Amino acid sequence: MSEREPDLSIDRNTLSGFDSPELPRPGRGEPEVVVASAPEDVAALAAERIAASLVAAVERRGRADFCTTGGSTPVPIYRLLARTPLCDSIPWASVHVWWGDDRFVRRGDPESNVTSLDAVLLGGDGGDAGAPLPRMNVHPVPTDLALAGLHDNAWCAAKYAEEMSGVLPIGPGNWPTFDLILVGVGDDGHVLSCFPHSPTLQRWDWVMGVPAPTHIGPHLDRVTINPRMLEASPLMVVTTGARKAEALGRIFGDAADFDTSPTGLRMELWPAARTRRAGAVWIVDEAAATGIPKRLR
Repeated sequence: MSEREPDLSIDRNTLSGFDSPELPRPGRGEPEVVVASAPEDVAALAAERIAASLVAAVERRGRADFCTTGGSTPVPIYRLLARTPLCDSIPWASVHVWWGDDRFVRRGDPESNVTSLDAVLLGGDGGDAGAPLPRMNVHPVPTDLALAGLHDNAWCAAKYAEEMSGVLPIGPGNWPTFDLILVGVGDDGHVLSCFPHSPTLQRWDWVMGVPAPTHIGPHLDRVTINPRMLEASPLMVVTTGARKAEALGRIFGDAADFDTSPTGLRMELWPAARTRRAGAVWIVDEAAATGIPKRLR
């Protein structure tokens, strides 16, 4: 990515989306729910599906754009993608990796969502050799550029949206689209860096700066894509552990709790409810699945 100021000649209104009847509406259809016995089985299933999605995208259009996540969710998945046989099956030269959100820290900081990819998928931790993913195909949130120029996270968000506008396909609602988005679910039901009662649920920008959350750590400013983008692309939700059961129970509760307001009652309280929609896939372990009604799994 070129280290330059954002192009101020770009109409910033084009870097936002709008509601579209072509997008799947949360609460008006159910995702595929896959329950595995243990976290390692969840990681294996997720890695296999991610590999297949990347291969299919490259075969279909010559490249694959994968939007990944942070926290503990992707680490065991990266480990499997970096090893035979999955690593050998993926045309890495045509794969591009993006992030749904990140903390406003430098790449390499322990709190950066990019750090786990660098360490595990790319082999920077000295373990496995890592996947042969070209460094130029890695598109982190430009926190380094923003911090070096003494810019804030809103500037950083605009810069990331500008980069997306140059290379990603644009789908219904004027939203950038990926071949796959991977997300986890917070204990409080947050998704990306969209927390309960977050103003991000009422905005239409592609990418947004988010103030540091006070109710959950780390207490750092963040940058996040708009949660509505989770409806515009193929979506995989991966989560494990008994600590997530309550959140999943709330998210998969009575669909009547979804209303027709811009955010929806359930999404206001449990933002990850936006991922409860037709066409998405949830891969969870048995401990987390106890919160999901049996009729859905």
